[in-house]
Amino acid sequence: MREWMERGESRAAAEAAARREFGNADLVREVTRDQWGWQWLERLLQDTRYGLRQLRRNPGFTLTAVLTLALGIGANTALFSVVDSVLLKTLPVNEPERLTLFEWRAGPSFRTSGMSGYEETSLFRHEVFARMRQAHAAAPDSPLSDFFAFAPIEVTVVVGDQAEVITGQAVSGGYYNGLRVQPVLGRTITDEDDQPSAAPVVVLSHQFWQERFSANPAVIGQPLKLNQQSFTIIGVTSPAFNGALQVSMRPAVTIAIASEPLLNGENSLLGTATNPGLWWLNLMGRLKPGATHEQARASLNGAFQAVALEIMPPPRGDNEPAQLDPKEHPRLRAESGSRGMLDERREYAPTIYGLFIVVALVLLLACANIANLLLARAASRNAEISIRLAAGAGRGRLIRQLLNESLLLASCGGVLGVLFALWGNSALLALTDKDTGLLPSHVDLNLNWRVLAFTLAISLLTGVLFGLAPAWRATRRDLAASLKQSRRTIGAVSRLSKGLIVAQVALSLLLLIGAGVFLRTLHNLQRVNLGFNQDNLLVFRLQPAQGGYEDKRLVRFYQELFARLDELPGVRAATFGRKPLIARDNWANGILLPGEDEMTATAHSTSRQMVRENYFAALEIPFLRGRNFTAQDDANAPQVAIVNQTFAHKFFPDDDVLGKRVTFRQAKRRVEIVGVVADTKYHSQRRDIVPLLYTPWQQEGEFMGAMYFTLRTAGEPTALAATVLQIVRELDNNLPVTELSSQSARSQATIGQERLSARLLSFFGTLALLLAAIGLSGVLAYSVNQRTREFSVRLALGATPGGIQKLVVREGMTLAATGLALGAAGALALSRFLQALLYGVGSLDPLTYAAAASVLIAVAVAACWLPARRAARVDPMVALRHE
Repeated sequence: MREWMERGESRAAAEAAARREFGNADLVREVTRDQWGWQWLERLLQDTRYGLRQLRRNPGFTLTAVLTLALGIGANTALFSVVDSVLLKTLPVNEPERLTLFEWRAGPSFRTSGMSGYEETSLFRHEVFARMRQAHAAAPDSPLSDFFAFAPIEVTVVVGDQAEVITGQAVSGGYYNGLRVQPVLGRTITDEDDQPSAAPVVVLSHQFWQERFSANPAVIGQPLKLNQQSFTIIGVTSPAFNGALQVSMRPAVTIAIASEPLLNGENSLLGTATNPGLWWLNLMGRLKPGATHEQARASLNGAFQAVALEIMPPPRGDNEPAQLDPKEHPRLRAESGSRGMLDERREYAPTIYGLFIVVALVLLLACANIANLLLARAASRNAEISIRLAAGAGRGRLIRQLLNESLLLASCGGVLGVLFALWGNSALLALTDKDTGLLPSHVDLNLNWRVLAFTLAISLLTGVLFGLAPAWRATRRDLAASLKQSRRTIGAVSRLSKGLIVAQVALSLLLLIGAGVFLRTLHNLQRVNLGFNQDNLLVFRLQPAQGGYEDKRLVRFYQELFARLDELPGVRAATFGRKPLIARDNWANGILLPGEDEMTATAHSTSRQMVRENYFAALEIPFLRGRNFTAQDDANAPQVAIVNQTFAHKFFPDDDVLGKRVTFRQAKRRVEIVGVVADTKYHSQRRDIVPLLYTPWQQEGEFMGAMYFTLRTAGEPTALAATVLQIVRELDNNLPVTELSSQSARSQATIGQERLSARLLSFFGTLALLLAAIGLSGVLAYSVNQRTREFSVRLALGATPGGIQKLVVREGMTLAATGLALGAAGALALSRFLQALLYGVGSLDPLTYAAAASVLIAVAVAACWLPARRAARVDPMVALRHE
């Protein structure tokens, strides 16, 4: 049997021959299978040993290939760890696939609390949740075993003598049971805790318990002060569980929804007798075995529609329909909740997947380079392969051997790529902050089993990808011609090698153009005229309302704090506003212009800002006409406002805006415009300047809560940070200072996504350019080596070294020019996808195209020059004598 198999017979032929000789078919089949398996393993080990010897004989080639692959595989592994952590990772709970997440969609005419245009959202009002929960409980055949709600909240917590603002969450009583989460200490919140009459309790996250309580188990039963209200600690969750909120949120504390009014008082999210509640809750359920998401949606859609239409506010204007068209009725949606809330994941997905495509292109370039190296190496092994084929080795056997060598290279590259991926994850976290748009805060980039499985799969795939074509071509030979031909006359550069070079140049140009347009976008955004002087500004946030300050007590607190800040050495001016500038934040109100009626008026909206009287002087915003606010513009004075130029031009294009009165729709409050200031950027550098209305802070009692302080300093603003913290601590030790930074840093953070995109595309574009140059130079060097005899003959017949050099450079530049044409065509085809990401530059920007092409041409000329110089230095007599 072994004899037949060693002769190269197939397994079926060996079995048939053995059956004829021994007769017992079952025994023959079993023995043959064992022998065949051992022989396959022996051949694999033999191929591996032989492949390792071949790689050791060519250390330069091996090192180049492994490092190139490691860089490509490492970059892809690092990016896949981002994809896994942000987009794919499921909640660490039992059977997460049975969780279903509820969202809803409605037509633009559907209104929620007086606002319209909610076409799709994942937020629900508490009344809606309560009615849906009743419908779930009343249905004996409900497809859901559990139905619960949860939402993020921001609270001030005091531990010892340290106060800080943290992210928490409010949950319904069935939250922990629905997720099947057990505490590591104490107990979790139940339905009994989620009652208005229940004592307020709180559950701590494991990280918060460790950091603030040193993992002391005695915290159970102890009080914890949240927004100056006392809650009893009843449990601690497991280290792996961080809730089911958006991917960037890790709630440190969890309270019952019924306890939320204790934290927010009259501003409760649940609503009051005079103020309807907000749409703020996330809803989730757990499917019974065998149930589907569609069944869960259908079971609750009727209750949801009924209560949503019931609480919809009446029309506020004649242009709003009295009765909603059934086509615009709100409709419930359900999808998998295995990953928790999905809104932020959807926002991050395009950027992450886009960058993933970029690094995949870099890996393809690396594979093209290795394929070209293998093609050249296979040509140098022509005699070996021809002799092995002539001696009877099958073509499949040789392809397997060559593929085995490629897989060895890919495996080594994959192992080294894991190390590169660890470094890459650290680099991504170092380059990324919460405002860059690439990664959410608190994300963990771990190389778990899914990431390592991806690395293994991509290593094997790349091994086959760059190894199959060279192996197939190397074994496709005319034996007689191969054995007769001189080693110096065979192996001219193949069409495959040229095609790979053209592809490398085209992809390199694509990445360079992408880097160029993002660099120009970043340059334009950094030089946008903001309308105010952002240099030497220190910004921080205070939330006195969470410390129990309100009404006159809050006004006195702010006045006392300004009295100290105004006298602080190094501070030229101290002011504040309700919203920070250039921070992707906004405060807007609907308004009525003079003479308009609420029922018939066209909808008008303006952005708003509530400021101290010295706000414009402190930020150096030019005051154009009218009067400024004064300290006498308090709650007892006439209601006044100041507007920007855009407000005046948009709403009063043919009239003087001074003295005009506008009315806030929702508050039914009328203010007189007493001044006009210059336009400033408000939301971000990208956004166009919008109508903006300023009001004095003492006339905004209901909105006077958290404020952003701004100090105009004489020197480096952050040098005063410690002093500011000390002043606030002296006034109230339980009041935390948050978001402390310079205005310049805040503005730069707003364009973090553009900055990171430009950096990464520049890095990968440069890497792609380097790989293309190496590939082009390597192919030409191989061509020159194989055409030594041709060049010798040309020189012997009168050709000049300069002519030979031009010939080689022309061949290389022809390949580069073809790649440039294809790359430019590809960039034009993809240009429309980039336009929304750019600022001040078109996706078809000729300057960027010309610069990228020029850089690539210069690199290509340099890559061609070295092989051309070598060709021109061929000594005809020495070369011909060697032949």
